Amino acid sequence: MVVASMAEHYVHHGPLYQTTMRQALFLTVLLLLTPLSGCFGTQETTSEKQEDSMYPSILERHTLDWNWTGSYARVLQDGPHSPLPVQEAFIDVDTTGTWEGGPNSAEVHLSYWLPSNTEVGEQVPVIAIVSPYFDYGSPGSQSTPTNIVGGGRGEFIYDNFIPHGYALAQVAVFATEQSTGCFDYRGDGEGQGIHAAVEWLGTQNWSNGHVAIYGKSYEGATAWEAAAQGSEYLKTIVPISGTTALGPLLYKNGSAEARSQVMHSNYGGSILDYDGDDLDNMCADVMEGFLAGPTRYGLGEFDPYMDNYYDERSHIDKALGTYNGSIYWVQGMQDWNVDPHQVFGGPPGTNWYQTYIDNGYEVAGMLGQWEHNYPDQWSKHNNQDSGYGGEAIHNMTRWDWGQDLFEWFEYYLKGIGERPALHAQIQRNDGQWRIEETWPPEDMEFQRLDLSSCMSSGVWVGTGSFIVGGDDSLTVDCGPLSADKETHISGLMPLHLSVVPNFDGGQVFIEVQDSETGVRLGHATMDVRYHAGGYEAQTVTPGEIVVMLMEFQAIDAVLPAGHGLTFVMTETGEDYLQPACSPTCFMHVLPSLSTADVPVIERDGSNVLITPQGEDAANNQ
Repeated sequence: MVVASMAEHYVHHGPLYQTTMRQALFLTVLLLLTPLSGCFGTQETTSEKQEDSMYPSILERHTLDWNWTGSYARVLQDGPHSPLPVQEAFIDVDTTGTWEGGPNSAEVHLSYWLPSNTEVGEQVPVIAIVSPYFDYGSPGSQSTPTNIVGGGRGEFIYDNFIPHGYALAQVAVFATEQSTGCFDYRGDGEGQGIHAAVEWLGTQNWSNGHVAIYGKSYEGATAWEAAAQGSEYLKTIVPISGTTALGPLLYKNGSAEARSQVMHSNYGGSILDYDGDDLDNMCADVMEGFLAGPTRYGLGEFDPYMDNYYDERSHIDKALGTYNGSIYWVQGMQDWNVDPHQVFGGPPGTNWYQTYIDNGYEVAGMLGQWEHNYPDQWSKHNNQDSGYGGEAIHNMTRWDWGQDLFEWFEYYLKGIGERPALHAQIQRNDGQWRIEETWPPEDMEFQRLDLSSCMSSGVWVGTGSFIVGGDDSLTVDCGPLSADKETHISGLMPLHLSVVPNFDGGQVFIEVQDSETGVRLGHATMDVRYHAGGYEAQTVTPGEIVVMLMEFQAIDAVLPAGHGLTFVMTETGEDYLQPACSPTCFMHVLPSLSTADVPVIERDGSNVLITPQGEDAANNQ
């Protein structure tokens, strides 16, 4: 039935596809009329070439005409269908035993738009956005409810995919918008409600049983929450800087972000309607979230109870082996909100991206030098500073994002076309894109940098070091990594830092810079009690040497010939809090006993990806 399926696809697409499909149909008929030679390998190769012609090659996209006049990317060809009026549903969920002191049942509210082809009985896949951000905010300034297409994310799906025969659903998590129950921030209860919505969307008479979850940040977190539930209807997820686990989001090797103290309460305050129903939203076991941040920050290794809170809100580990679908991972390499370690972190010595590949999952990635943004969110890309993606702005916006995602959804939600290339599209800090089989690249090699051979200024880190007459920071300048060629740093850079703490506590924040230009390349941070890496704190003995197994956030950057690296070490930096023990705690740093391993690759330019850019694009106007 190859001819029938190809012909059906031909009818529903524009001239660009019609030309390629006519060619594919002609070749198919020719093959059917040709006697079999017994060389099945040759036939398979020919078939693959036919399928490859269904879409323009990713390497040719920069030569095509794009609609880049709006605020988000568009597919190459608009679809033939029109959206039907919005419909709404309330899904009853049995929550008996879900929340201590909470209700035994709750409702999930969602709104959805169907394409016009469902009126003639066609079944369609569903792209869902699951969020707490519908009707979100203080009274009088709330965001739109689920039954209004959400700005940006919802409009992108509505305009690009409903015309191509997809349904769009906007789902409110428990206790937000018109959904009831407790506001169980990233907890098991929230996951239960998300799972109920996916099951409902996958079993409607207009659904083909294939559901995707798409979204950024919290809306990417809900994709992982759904994946951890293991619904048979969830076929693919597209988390864009999506939180994979709450503990590592708020604490990097024990270093606390400022928001860690108020994260739960901020969300709780923004969903309140200031009426009697608010009391029902805050169940007893949900209230522990208001204490989790301060308790972890203040007690560290003496906080075993709150491990339960963060373990419950770790989803990526639970999804592994439970979820049975594909993953299109999108991440901002300069994201300080949901940082790259949410993708490339994991148990010490591993990273989640590769772990999922190694466990047989079909994974692709788009990794740009943007901050907490979508690949096509050009209005935000333009605001990035030097060292934080600023050098890559000219080539940052992915105007082909809609088409890229369209080809992904066509295959994983409709079974149309060839399997998308399971590669990583990665952008370097100077703006250049390239295609890698995975990231970090498998052929990456570490170049050892012995800090004992570098120039150091100062030996103390911590404001309390003034007590002993020292500075509160130090700088380590290391010579050129290569004198005659550029060095391409690509991966996760370990730094084994030897220190002598004066207290059971203390912290080091390190920014690594180009030694000649001072441009920031990356950063790392660690509480000394988490010196072994990972999420488990250990008591340290003052006065004894401790080796802190630090690892920098993901770096893909080019260092010109003759340039070296500078490590600037302070007690804290950017949006991290000082350690709870400050200023009592400070550390003596021993560069003479410390090493860094710089992840280096060699590339000849053959895998460079030229992306669609132009003077007429909205971001250049």
